[in-house]
Amino acid sequence: MTEKELLYGRNPEQLAALCGELGLPRFAARQIARWLYVRHTEDPLRMTDLPKGARELLSARFAPALHAPERVATSHDGTKKYLFRTLAGHYIESAYIPDGERATLCVSSQAGCRMGCRFCATGRQGLQESLPAAEILNQIVSLPERDRLTNLVFMGMGEPLDNVDNVLQALEILTAEWGFGWSPTRITLSTAGVVPQLRRLLDASKVHLAVSLHNPFHEERMQIMPVERAWPVAEVVETLREYDFTHQRRVSFEYIVMSGLNDTPRHIRGLLRLLNGIRCRINLIRFHRIPDSPYFSPDDEAMLRFRDELTARGIQTTIRASRGEDIQAACGLLSTRALQGK
Repeated sequence: MTEKELLYGRNPEQLAALCGELGLPRFAARQIARWLYVRHTEDPLRMTDLPKGARELLSARFAPALHAPERVATSHDGTKKYLFRTLAGHYIESAYIPDGERATLCVSSQAGCRMGCRFCATGRQGLQESLPAAEILNQIVSLPERDRLTNLVFMGMGEPLDNVDNVLQALEILTAEWGFGWSPTRITLSTAGVVPQLRRLLDASKVHLAVSLHNPFHEERMQIMPVERAWPVAEVVETLREYDFTHQRRVSFEYIVMSGLNDTPRHIRGLLRLLNGIRCRINLIRFHRIPDSPYFSPDDEAMLRFRDELTARGIQTTIRASRGEDIQAACGLLSTRALQGK
């Protein structure tokens, strides 16, 4: 890994402090931000509206952060799974999902993950690295389909709120007028429920929220999601009750359905009690089998029955279409193979 610092990923306040060090006026920070996030140019020598001496100093001090993916797997349904190698030498994944006029990119916030969810291939890797804002943004900027993107989801490798400082910085750059200029309504962040950082996210950003739920019962959720020990989902839900999800910002609950484990009438009743009074959606996701997993996917009839019973009881429930199964698009599988090969 390079010992130089990264210029890409800094906000105007950080760039202004840098300009002060270099003897540049504060407005030069906005000039640098425009080069970085509007023109996507991180080479200081090309920033022609800066003095030559400043450009040379920046070039000597900072290393490039933007780099192309190493590998891509393409599904018959158009989904593409990109494998990136971080500057520290770890592997992360991004999934590009086209759907009519929509094109969504699923990005990673960490290499590996320390949440240890039993049904997730990424969780088996453990945490290797929390990505700096520059490497989160690189997954977007260096994507061949960058200009087609309509939506972004932080649902890739890692727990975003376990890397909250860098994720918030990336969100700031994505949504600021001096940055990418995206509307927060184009972005969804998924979390297993790190309560102390959840408030920071909800106070600092207006992006949509998706909570990884997967079981409404404390003891059962703890068996598949160790995060439940520290931050019970009931505490997560009570935190959400303090915020307004009736206007632009939405909250949804992700529910991976595992046959016989969390898809019974008792679980439906538990979900109704847990989410009572919250305006939300439940997204049902058919479990994608990972190697040596003890869990199984339900059949179509079971998925439809679970959805219809929840909908009939007043919770808007949808079944997320499975995409990229032929390229093992489930989170963590491609990077796991790369790690094994390494």
